[in-house]
Amino acid sequence: MVTRLLDWIKTHKLSTVLLLFVAYFLVRYFLGVTIMPMQSATLNRQVSPSMTVESMPYGTTDMDMKASAVGSIGFPAPDSYAPTPQITDRLVIQNSYLSLLVENVVETRKKVIDHAVANGGYMVNAETNNPQDAPTGTITIRIPSDKLESTLDTLRGWSIKVVSENLVGTDVTDQYVDVEARIETLEKTKAAMEDILSQATVISDLTNITRELISIQSQIDALKGRQQSLEENAKLAKITIYLSTDEIALPYAPSETFRPQVIFKLAIRSLITHLRALGSMGIWFAVYAVVWVPVLLILYLLNKRFQKRG
Repeated sequence: MVTRLLDWIKTHKLSTVLLLFVAYFLVRYFLGVTIMPMQSATLNRQVSPSMTVESMPYGTTDMDMKASAVGSIGFPAPDSYAPTPQITDRLVIQNSYLSLLVENVVETRKKVIDHAVANGGYMVNAETNNPQDAPTGTITIRIPSDKLESTLDTLRGWSIKVVSENLVGTDVTDQYVDVEARIETLEKTKAAMEDILSQATVISDLTNITRELISIQSQIDALKGRQQSLEENAKLAKITIYLSTDEIALPYAPSETFRPQVIFKLAIRSLITHLRALGSMGIWFAVYAVVWVPVLLILYLLNKRFQKRG
């Protein structure tokens, strides 16, 4: 058999090259279809709840919570500020993450949004995936900080099981105090410049001082905007809720390391993925038949003609 195959390759070199070329692209496509979804599913289950932000899609994250809660509004990390222990009324930004197993993703999502609105909050974003199979969803809401605990209790009550829960608090008091001090300094500088401006008589001095006053006012406005952002973020806690009717579809791995029913579901999903990939490969192969069938036919006729001449 091997000898006949080698003889065929020797007498059909062009056909062999073409078949290898087609096989290369088919294998490349097959690997791209099957490996990438499996990698994405693994990343979705292993992602940490402390590595998500409001604008990120479900299951995919790559940002530390300190950066998202503080750095996203233009501030350095809290550790870069000197602590002010004498302040008792601390300014804390709270971010909570819940991974919930529920009976109905769509209904639970609606209840979460209605609850947020009824309690003085609002929905930041909501997304539902694969509703016809094993639906998953993610919802991000803002809720008044004083209602955070009661809201978390309500969310837990709507679930079959709380798969994972994480609460992250970022103390931004020192940042707020630092910004306030900078605003006070700039306002004093502005007042002094205005006094100088009132006494200036040379046009060049008036122009330069006016330019400086505009620059100082811009800095003051920016710092006041940062202060307001800190206040609003501290007043409204952020809750990100991951929902699914299937525990293994949530972005947190189940607690037990060996679960036969989970392994069975994963095996079924892998089988379905491979069957879909094979079906897609067959479609590609059939569509490109308009290219490779004529080429093979031409090569066959040419080869047959050369054999007759020989």
